[in-house]
Amino acid sequence: MQAFVISNVRLSVSRGCLQVLPACLPQPKRRRCRLSRLSQFFSHFFRKRRYDDISVSIQEHIDERIDELMDEGMSRGEAEHNARREFGNVTLMQERSREEWQWQRLESLLVDLKHVCRRLGRSPGFAITVVLTLAIGIGANTAVFSVVNSVLIRPLPYPEPQQLVALHLNAPGAPGLADFRDELRLSASMYLTFAAHNRAFQSVGVWQSSTATITGTAQPEQVNTALITDGVLQTLNVPATVGQWLTAADQDPRGARRVMLSYGYWQRRFGGDPSVVGRTISVDSQTREIAGVMPRGFKVVNYDFDLLVPLAFDPVHESLAGFAYHGIARLRPGVTISQADADVARLIMVWMGSWTNGPGIDPYFYLTWKITPALKPLKDQVVGSVGNVLWVVMATIGVVMLIACTNVANLLLVRADARQQELAVRAALGAGRWRIARELLVESVTLGLLGAAVGVGVAYVGLRLLTVIGPENLPRLSEISLDGRSFAFTVILSVLSGLLFGSIPVLRYAPSQQSVPLLGGAVRTSSVSHERQRGRNLLVVAQVAMALVLLISAVLMIRTFNAMRTVDPGFSGPESLQVMRISIPGTLVRDPQIVTRMQNDIQDKLAAIPGVASAGFAASVPTSGAEPNWNEITIEGKNYAGEEPPLRLFNYVSPGYFHTAGTRMVAGRDFAWTDIYGLRPVGILSESLARELWGSAQAAIGKRFREWPAMPWHEVVGVVQDVRENGVDQISPATVYWPSMMHDIYGPGSFDARRTVYFAMRSNRAGTQALINEMQQAVWSVNSNLAVDSIRTMQDIYGESMARTSFTLVMLAIAGTMAFALGILGIYGVISYAVSQRTREIGIRMALGAKKSELAWMFVRSALVLTGVGTAVGLGAAAGLMRLMQTLLFGISPLDPVTFIAVPVVLVAAAALASYLPARRTAAIDPVEALRAQ
Repeated sequence: MQAFVISNVRLSVSRGCLQVLPACLPQPKRRRCRLSRLSQFFSHFFRKRRYDDISVSIQEHIDERIDELMDEGMSRGEAEHNARREFGNVTLMQERSREEWQWQRLESLLVDLKHVCRRLGRSPGFAITVVLTLAIGIGANTAVFSVVNSVLIRPLPYPEPQQLVALHLNAPGAPGLADFRDELRLSASMYLTFAAHNRAFQSVGVWQSSTATITGTAQPEQVNTALITDGVLQTLNVPATVGQWLTAADQDPRGARRVMLSYGYWQRRFGGDPSVVGRTISVDSQTREIAGVMPRGFKVVNYDFDLLVPLAFDPVHESLAGFAYHGIARLRPGVTISQADADVARLIMVWMGSWTNGPGIDPYFYLTWKITPALKPLKDQVVGSVGNVLWVVMATIGVVMLIACTNVANLLLVRADARQQELAVRAALGAGRWRIARELLVESVTLGLLGAAVGVGVAYVGLRLLTVIGPENLPRLSEISLDGRSFAFTVILSVLSGLLFGSIPVLRYAPSQQSVPLLGGAVRTSSVSHERQRGRNLLVVAQVAMALVLLISAVLMIRTFNAMRTVDPGFSGPESLQVMRISIPGTLVRDPQIVTRMQNDIQDKLAAIPGVASAGFAASVPTSGAEPNWNEITIEGKNYAGEEPPLRLFNYVSPGYFHTAGTRMVAGRDFAWTDIYGLRPVGILSESLARELWGSAQAAIGKRFREWPAMPWHEVVGVVQDVRENGVDQISPATVYWPSMMHDIYGPGSFDARRTVYFAMRSNRAGTQALINEMQQAVWSVNSNLAVDSIRTMQDIYGESMARTSFTLVMLAIAGTMAFALGILGIYGVISYAVSQRTREIGIRMALGAKKSELAWMFVRSALVLTGVGTAVGLGAAAGLMRLMQTLLFGISPLDPVTFIAVPVVLVAAAALASYLPARRTAAIDPVEALRAQ
């Protein structure tokens, strides 16, 4: 055995066998001295220098041996011959030396990557087409995933969010209000009972959204407030950025009056000054001390507030009723939601036995409501029904990605078909199936990653678009962003897409060595066989089927949107109806009669503004999101023994409001100001409620009803058309309209007025800044401490009620258009390639007398067959999927025959046109030239 030391590597030669050993250690410890994988990875970047070092070292050792042999008396020629014979195969030694430090799989992969990049560089048109196609699909999916991730997947921004639950109650037995079958809010007495006697919660609290007027600045400002009890901040468990939380002492009605600021209001109003803690502000004409500031982005569940104001419940004056509060709680460790449900069910009985609605009233009559707990994770409460919309949009964009992949797969099939001779030669020379497959997959994955790189930019633009066109009530809108999870999704999607569309040409064109003949010139001279065309045809069928499903979905949403726009919402001309909200707190004006006169004065001054035709006000306007009032309604002369009177929604309106809003009076008359100031017991009903109670609108006039036993009977003086209070896609609720000031429900000795009302003005100047300025001046001329808020046209409010539908429509329309374009391009590409590959066949047919129109029809017919098969498959899939989308539709059947006929007709017509364009090129083929070229 003879050993050589080459560049710190021991080369041992014995009986023709080569071993490569580290020179630093004896042979038995060979494995310990090998370079680590990480070192091997980095050493790749110094490959050329190492290759040169090995070659030089080998040559030096050969030269050294030549000198030794020459010293022994050999001639130089003999010494060189013997030295090289002793050393052995130099090339093999170089390879073995390189293998000692190379990471062979990485090296081989990088070689494939280099070849792929070189090949794509020679076909820039193909590369750009594929990358842009994938970038659109991947970018759209990444943008939508970022929304889904932020809204549905990412945990709530609170510590231990899995312990947070919404105190959700159902009351399926509450008569007259279907809403309570889905949600009954908590009363103050419920909260006090649950907080004192629960066994399942670490903390529990209730909250309510409201508004407040801030005075003492340049002009009054109305802000959003979250009224919270002790336990809300403890449940959410997010520490204050500055100062401290509100405490249990702040819940005392006679305690210190303190508030907390949101981060945004702190920055906007106080410039982020940390010394704001301890200072005072005037809230609804009450001086309150600032206790602290909550951190950036903090919300009470999903409500974005300006001020946190403590709810000061007085147990002495609370009753069973008053179901107006959202409840949240944090579960104790180890307690499940089902166990908490059982605990709340127990507490409901405790609640009924501990409180009352007044003397002589049975507290257990709520048993007829069948109040049951249905606690759910707080995240479900935050997301609401928008989750269904987002998953539909995500699935839709995912289908577009599949269509893009099939389109790219078709391009790769064409490309692989052109390389079939090359692949056959490589297989004949010994390249295995996996070796050829790996190179094809490396190319497809590389294209996928390049598409992802460009797709990130598309996703960023798409995300900005989604946040603009998305519903304003989309939860967690401010949290939507491209984060690490989004980038990981992009990479995974690009790799999977590359493997998906790359596997199709691999299965077709990466056969074993034995199965690939050397085709020689046959590839150029034979027509395309059915087998070679079948793969591309199947991809076109899949494209057409998926495109049809998306087009049908988009058209159904368009028809839904049109159906919603044709619904009479109960008001007219929303674009010329200006709305604003004004609140007159009891701390500013205590007397309800003065409140009403102030509102009357404001209404008159608004009506006197030039260009304003009329004005009025109400406690809520349709689809505004204002919390409705409700209670029992009893009819004079009807015996309710053994049953509960039905619960109905209430609204409180001024004279002239219905005329201003364009709500049609069906029977009777409107309120008059003499009714208001005279406290006359009168009321107005919605048409559906009048028909339900007395059979017709006209029959209801003159009948009497009341809300509470101690309340005087009220006469029905008018019936108005039904109003879609909760959105045009929701049924109009049966509604009672009370005068804006009336006897209190607790008896004729007291009366009350609505302090927060929405003023409506009919004007052709609605929405202009000049009108808004004049409105504010009119309000301040009555009282300079009143703030004007929620200044919008009814068109804006009306549009928000359809935001979810319009968002889904836009997304499906974009997806459907992309799918339609990709599907038509797929058909065009297949027919165009078929024409180019069948030039010889076309020449022969023409030489034998075939007409040019017949040849063109041959290709068009082929495209129509593919489209027909894809349409049949797509119609079956659409029929099943549209039933899942039924909750998103309105006024239209999920199997709407017009849609299911019109969309396939349009798709087939477009496919015929797309196939005719390349097919007509057959007319320009010269049969002599075609045969000569072959």
